[in-house]
Amino acid sequence: MSSVTLSAFARALTAETAFDVLAVARRLKAQGKDVIELQIGDSPFASTAHARAAGIKAIQDGATHYCPSLGLPSFRQAVARKYQAEFGVPITADHVVIGPGAKVFEQFFCEAFLNPGDAVLVFTPQFPTYLPNIERRGALAVYSALSASNDFRPNLDDVERFVSGHPKAKAIFLNSPHNPTGGVATKDDLRRLADLVRGRDIAVFSDEPYCHMVWSGRHHTLLQEPGMIEQCVAAYTFSKSYSMSGWRVGYAVSSPRLIDVIGKMVNTSLSCVPPIVQLAAQAALEHDDAERDEAMGRFRAKVALLVEELRRVPDVKVAMPAGTFYVFPDVSAICRRLGISSHGLAMFLLEGADDHLGVACLGGECFGSAGQGFLRFSCAEPDDRLRQAVRFLADAITRRDRVQNYLQANPKYRLG
Repeated sequence: MSSVTLSAFARALTAETAFDVLAVARRLKAQGKDVIELQIGDSPFASTAHARAAGIKAIQDGATHYCPSLGLPSFRQAVARKYQAEFGVPITADHVVIGPGAKVFEQFFCEAFLNPGDAVLVFTPQFPTYLPNIERRGALAVYSALSASNDFRPNLDDVERFVSGHPKAKAIFLNSPHNPTGGVATKDDLRRLADLVRGRDIAVFSDEPYCHMVWSGRHHTLLQEPGMIEQCVAAYTFSKSYSMSGWRVGYAVSSPRLIDVIGKMVNTSLSCVPPIVQLAAQAALEHDDAERDEAMGRFRAKVALLVEELRRVPDVKVAMPAGTFYVFPDVSAICRRLGISSHGLAMFLLEGADDHLGVACLGGECFGSAGQGFLRFSCAEPDDRLRQAVRFLADAITRRDRVQNYLQANPKYRLG
């Protein structure tokens, strides 16, 4: 029986590896294995109190039908007020569109600006869904490598070369605070970037879901720079700050002209974000700052704890990230010694190092070739489990026989 041929895009489509590893971890747990889950960027805390109460009330009040594609007017107004108060950018509800989290705005940004053959500058390692959305439009990713020696901040020389020298330069994907490295662009970085793109036919997608997770100083957005609201779409989510990942709610900020276009994309693909979800997020935004800030403090302590523990492991190099709830240690020396790729090491910790205990994390290759030699740990477990995970790592890398057996069964993870 013949089957319908898939498109070239569908055949080549890749997914966010964290969810693949999550599936393996949950399967092993269902089989009885104790798994410490540090693979996915989810909060271990409950959604904030007013969000939960408002969501329940919205259902009881019958807010269960369609609403405007751009979002509830009251919610868009609340976002605009809070945004102006936090970041000093003078916006109104007309500058705001609501979406199911921040990730969907990657696709809408690409649909708004990219034509086949256009070039997009991507700082790498990069969030894994950037490339599928760029490729969906037939556009080309041009890479700029982030380095630990520069605190994983954007290389502005690469930006200048791209905007001045690439004949098809059209867009830049900026992520700060940065997943997976934890790097944070400084105010001066953003000023210089704005100066390089201002007035050119180049759009910037500024991905800012970790805006409340900056551990030194404060968060800055490209939209604070003069003129950037006309060239930039900035995306935010309630998943991290308010522990609302399962609610699927976020927003984008840009000029009213671009917001209107994105609103049409919401209309033709999603209809709208459920109003019960929007009302819950609005309540969080208006009433849960104290609970949010307390959770951010707990995240910072978890990150510091994980960094401190990892520094005790031989051949691991790790710095305190400037932001996010991820730690991105350099394990390249361990990988070379064992002959295993960094993602192979991650999967070994989960599947092969022990029959009864496993640690789920991600190899740096999940975020592009520039991530080779690193692991990404999230901090979404209790503190004692974070300590246990690092002790397990330190012991697992001494189990050479098990490593060789794992590589024999999984040769794709052999280094090189």
